[in-house]
Amino acid sequence: MAKQKKIEPLVGEDLLRKVKELENESKEDKAKKCGYYTVTKNGIERVNMMKFLNALIDAEGIQLDSTPSANGRGGRSASYRISVQSNGNLLIGSAYTKQMNLKPGDEFLITLGKKHIRLRQVDPEDREDIEDIEATA
Repeated sequence: MAKQKKIEPLVGEDLLRKVKELENESKEDKAKKCGYYTVTKNGIERVNMMKFLNALIDAEGIQLDSTPSANGRGGRSASYRISVQSNGNLLIGSAYTKQMNLKPGDEFLITLGKKHIRLRQVDPEDREDIEDIEATA
């Protein structure tokens, strides 16, 4: 028995085009003709429907999985509101610091208004200018 050469599975636009050409075929035949099968030691062709269907989903651009967060855990989304804690502190959560790519040691200049608090990030190059502002405050 001659060994049959397995074709490379189609992906993306090529896969969608081929599936459209084979619209009258069964889904197993479509998968097989698009390269989603393996040949066992006994020479039996086994269709891999799961890989075929996943490739179709990817080709269509459908996102089934939610995008994992940076630390791999769920959690609350940023609401852009905070409350004063019972000890009088204001805590800015990690969702905000990650969004701004802040690192430990980053510094901010605090400006108080009648009904607002403004935080301005201190650039290392601007440190001398800020020391002048702090001295006059």
